[in-house]
Amino acid sequence: MPHIALNNDAPGIVGPMLYRPETARPLNDLADVLLRGPSTLSRGERELIASYVSRLNDCDFCGSIHGAVAAEQLPGGMAQVTAAYADPGTADVSPKMRELLAIAGLVRESGRSVTAEAVDAAREAGATDREIHDTVLIAAAFCMFNRYVDGLETVTPPSQDAYQPMAKQIVAEGYAGVMQAFGG
Repeated sequence: MPHIALNNDAPGIVGPMLYRPETARPLNDLADVLLRGPSTLSRGERELIASYVSRLNDCDFCGSIHGAVAAEQLPGGMAQVTAAYADPGTADVSPKMRELLAIAGLVRESGRSVTAEAVDAAREAGATDREIHDTVLIAAAFCMFNRYVDGLETVTPPSQDAYQPMAKQIVAEGYAGVMQAFGG
């Protein structure tokens, strides 16, 4: 049960966004730019970064929904996502993604944990400066989103199956589309 009365029973971040729609718009816009906007990283790869950071932060809702969205867009589906959670160093992802996930994990610890060596390793694996930038920003933003969701103890669906319809809608319509589906 949420710590405050959100006056809705929408899951995860959708609940507080419906409660404060004036803050939902810029947050959804940020998510859409980071995860769906033009990039040399695929949408699935960017969602994997978001879900990986969320899993490291123990944010069940964000880890589950962004994992489901990543699985919808990655060739290896949920098996690929689950393997990346378990060990990005051996998961079926590109060497570049392994290094970007390592950077995302460092950002999750602290921005100051990111080292020149980690950035150099990502570059050596083929990451561009923009991809490194976007990985750091996705990781930092999802630390904020995770704390927003868990700090209010929002509703978390108990089954991974509950995330599939939302994931399909996000893939098709973006994050604002999910808000509209819940009346926002």
